[in-house]
Amino acid sequence: MFTGGKSFVSSPPAFSNDAKRLLVCTGNTVSVFSTSTGLQTNELEGHEAQVTSVIVVPASKVLNYCWTASLDGKIKYWDFAAPELMKTIDIRFPIHSMVIPSLLNQTTESNGKLPDLFSYVYSEVVKQKEEHSNSFRGQIQKCNLTKSRLVGGVKLAETQSPGSITISPYGKYIGVREKRKLRIWEIPEKDSEHVCYKKIRLHHTRSITALAFHPTERVIAAGDVTGRILIWRGVGLQTFSNSKLVNGPNKDEEDRPGVRDEDDADSCTTWHWHSAQVNVLFFSSDGAYLYSGGREGVLVCWQLDSGKKKFLPRIGSPLLYFISSPDPTLSSISCADNRIQLLRTTSMEFLRSISGIKLPSSHLATYEGFGSDVVVNPTDGVIAVPAEDYRVQFYSLFDDREIQEVQICQRNHHPGDEITVKVNLVALSRDGSTMSTVETRLPEEGIGSLVTLKFWARGSQSKQFNLSTVIYEPHREAGISSIAVRPTGHMAVSSSYGGDFKVWVNRHGTPPKDETHQNAGWTCHAVGSYKKKPMTSAAFSSDGSVLAVAAEKVITLWDPDRNTLLAVIGDSVEPITTLSFVGKSDYLVSASRGSKPQLTIWSMSKLCATWSYRLDAEAISCSMYNSTFAVLVLSEQMVVGEATLHPHEGTIVLFNAENAVPLSTWLVSKAQGGKLSFVLSSPKSEDEISETKAEDEVLAYINGAHEYVLFSPNGEPESKLSVFRQWGFSSLEDTERHGYASIYGELPEFSLKIDQSPFLSASSEKTWKTIFSGPSHSLPPLPKLCSDFLESLLERRSAVVE
Repeated sequence: MFTGGKSFVSSPPAFSNDAKRLLVCTGNTVSVFSTSTGLQTNELEGHEAQVTSVIVVPASKVLNYCWTASLDGKIKYWDFAAPELMKTIDIRFPIHSMVIPSLLNQTTESNGKLPDLFSYVYSEVVKQKEEHSNSFRGQIQKCNLTKSRLVGGVKLAETQSPGSITISPYGKYIGVREKRKLRIWEIPEKDSEHVCYKKIRLHHTRSITALAFHPTERVIAAGDVTGRILIWRGVGLQTFSNSKLVNGPNKDEEDRPGVRDEDDADSCTTWHWHSAQVNVLFFSSDGAYLYSGGREGVLVCWQLDSGKKKFLPRIGSPLLYFISSPDPTLSSISCADNRIQLLRTTSMEFLRSISGIKLPSSHLATYEGFGSDVVVNPTDGVIAVPAEDYRVQFYSLFDDREIQEVQICQRNHHPGDEITVKVNLVALSRDGSTMSTVETRLPEEGIGSLVTLKFWARGSQSKQFNLSTVIYEPHREAGISSIAVRPTGHMAVSSSYGGDFKVWVNRHGTPPKDETHQNAGWTCHAVGSYKKKPMTSAAFSSDGSVLAVAAEKVITLWDPDRNTLLAVIGDSVEPITTLSFVGKSDYLVSASRGSKPQLTIWSMSKLCATWSYRLDAEAISCSMYNSTFAVLVLSEQMVVGEATLHPHEGTIVLFNAENAVPLSTWLVSKAQGGKLSFVLSSPKSEDEISETKAEDEVLAYINGAHEYVLFSPNGEPESKLSVFRQWGFSSLEDTERHGYASIYGELPEFSLKIDQSPFLSASSEKTWKTIFSGPSHSLPPLPKLCSDFLESLLERRSAVVE
């Protein structure tokens, strides 16, 4: 079994002490990436729930230790270079956030021993069902990491729900956001189990979404839901000072501009550039600049003294986290599109990115009738994921990393804008050389809708997709319900809700050999319809000789080359939404949804139904080589044993088309919007595909959150599938250049051994004239040149025969 497709941006990442590695929370694990290559080099496995915090222990560049916290209620200590688990602490409460101030200001006691190490965790208290829902569920607790236990009787705060803890750069203060107020605590220099805490509160009129501490001064920055940034100066001068200030608490409001009520601050300044919620606030290491970001996808750099700003625009996705590294020139930006950008802070330019699978868009879900299904290429294990920025991401299931992105629509994407164009259908040929996309421009005030069908060809050398053909409104004003590509030839079919389908062929029959091929294109080969009924789905047989098109509630079978109707079968109660031929067998599977859903198996030789179930199939996938197929069913439509399933859970059922009794079942989570596909266990070339057997297939399940798992449907042992995991890691060493090499390149390697081979000079009476001829880089070493030069100046005596 192999899992992947996890979110890289669920929690803030952390840099190693040498800034050569980036530790990223990825589900139940922590993935270690190289900052020089952007590839994964290691993984920390051991947590049983989502990891919410990763903290690298500050030390020399040689040491690589970190602490992690998870929703499983456990805190773990790792050597992430090995990787090796060193220690586990179980506090029995889900941990949503953790900070360790002692790591940033560790001191040695008089006896030479290190004091106990304490962490502060934002945990969730699981309430019983009979208790009131408005009770406090979030608690900030103190944990003694040295003694592996919670500190009894210490509870800094209780909140309605757990959140994140923000720590100051040197660990002197910690703070949390609670709706319209901030809670700030001062951490004693010598922390112990029996200390008193000084705390203050700062208030605002809007909900606060971001918090940052100045590294050297008592300055706090906060961002709110409207895009405003508040700068409090002189925070805690009364509460946190050792001596009380004269007239401190009795200052007039005119002496404290912008400060509300009894807040302990000298002044509060408001800046406003962002048009939406502020997610990112971070002070530079010297405290001279403040970085901010939000939904606009723009990083703003504010000069703290003057308020002047400069921008890093067109990041392309809302910003979530901004993390600096021990190298002052390197930072990371986590974006909502599951991408981490590595930024060179001095020049404000991106060095490289670490990309996860594109996450489902909540904005696209609001547009009914516009799906964004993931498409799987079964031969090479690559999936195509439509994204909301008018792109299609190609992602390798086996390598668990992005391969490339294709810009489908040439539009400037702004994360804050409303969706105007939607890529709602994608289809791939079996060899991956052809892609077809359907994009729909949404109407404005009921007018202006436009459907566009595009064909793309992949270059044989660059492996990049390039636009080949554009067809505007291929079915007049009607929308396209499905598109299928012929497995054995360069033919595709598009079905329409308008009552017809069209067969498209490539004029040249072969893909272009390079990207500059100007004559490659697709044309309409034939048009078909059946009683003007809406065509809701289409599929080719494994050999491409039969085309099945669903005409609402019946299935029509066609010869795609001659465009002749061969047969009409079926009469379902609800419109058919899915058609798929079952491998190289004699069966066709159809599925309809609605109030009376149905899953039906049809025999092509007998032209009749073999068996059927009343199942609402979320997804169907058929094997390419035998008569098995898998169906994903939501829990509302199927009860498995006595298990009680959550609304978004489901079941994968494996069938053999010849028998209605299921072969196997698997319970899965996040089934709504999920996808199934049989995939070859290792990528094959076109010549090798014909020799592939059904045993070489694995089943890929991609859930509604775009997390996926690969497993054997035939019950193969785990060791046979575990080989996939090592493919996702990079064995490359860091190639980042530093110092002299970063400017002038690597120096050539010189051998300390003296070259004893004779120097061959040109034959001439005055050889010294030709010794220095030619470019300087091709001259022999100076010691060799010097000896030959002096030798050429000496006159040789002729031999005397006695």
